[in-house]
Amino acid sequence: MKDTRQLNSKWQVSGRTTLAILEVFTIFLFILFMVPFGMVVLNSAKTSKEIIFNAIALPSDWKQLGVNISLIFNNATVDYLGAFFDSTLITLFSLIVIVIFSSMAAWVLVRNKTVWSTVVFLAFVAAMVIPFQVLMYPLVRWLRVSGSFFGIRLLGTIPGIVFAYLGFGSPLSIFIFHGFIKNIPYELEESATIDGCSRGRTFFAIIFPLLQPIIVTVLILNGIWIWNDYLLPLLLLGSNGVVQTIPIAVTSFAGAYLKQWDLILTSTLIAMLPVIVLYLFAQRYIIKGMVEGSIK
Repeated sequence: MKDTRQLNSKWQVSGRTTLAILEVFTIFLFILFMVPFGMVVLNSAKTSKEIIFNAIALPSDWKQLGVNISLIFNNATVDYLGAFFDSTLITLFSLIVIVIFSSMAAWVLVRNKTVWSTVVFLAFVAAMVIPFQVLMYPLVRWLRVSGSFFGIRLLGTIPGIVFAYLGFGSPLSIFIFHGFIKNIPYELEESATIDGCSRGRTFFAIIFPLLQPIIVTVLILNGIWIWNDYLLPLLLLGSNGVVQTIPIAVTSFAGAYLKQWDLILTSTLIAMLPVIVLYLFAQRYIIKGMVEGSIK
């Protein structure tokens, strides 16, 4: 009995020590990841000269942040406000089509238990591991040829890049929806069919409302990625196109011979704020939805 108590006491001490080490390591990681954000905040309230002279010093006048913001939105060469509006439209429309089409596809793949549905689902899962760099040039070529064939301009337009985001965002979204829908009782759909509901009405009236927790997760994961994406808009919209996103507008402040660090960092801070606010309010849904979508 005494040996058992001693053993339990040793395990408790060992557990507390391990927990303390993990907490210290977590704090270290938090500081490590917050340093770049802190640097952006500090240098957003400086001039380019102050940033180059001492990037880690505190700003001499925080009012410079307001001056930098005014310079960004009144810049003669960079339409930052227009890029913000374009990014909002692209992100909004992309999320809408990704959620609708991915949830419908996942529902069909779950309910149609055939060999082909399994093959299609595995193809979507396999698509998640394909590097974007392998597909980017064939994608541009395919959009150009498809646009010419159908008489629709896809390159340099919002519909074209939304269509591309639908393709790249669907695999992960279908995978998440697929795991969640498997736990929805099929009896609900049978009851709707008996009441005379069509397949489409059954999905949108019965299934889609039940997907709300996982829809929030899909919206957050894809929204953060689409809002911050740089390479795909650069390929499809161009650096000097009529339609621009915020990452492209930010890089416009960095020229070949002159880099306006004050405007670059301030515009980066402005671009980060919507994502930070969204994440703070909805972070609990990310883990919850991912766990439910992977286990169920």
